[in-house]
Amino acid sequence: MSKISILAEFWQFLRVRKKYWLAPIMIFLVLLGFLILTTQSSALAPFIYTLF
Repeated sequence: MSKISILAEFWQFLRVRKKYWLAPIMIFLVLLGFLILTTQSSALAPFIYTLF
């Protein structure tokens, strides 16, 4: 299953169920995960982890 089909299915779920308030939460979680993955092995990691 490709990532695009998962995103399309999630978007369809939001439209059908009228749960638009979930979109900002999911976007924030994806961006946070991306931030953690990209800074995991860099010199910025100690500064990122002090935020939490």
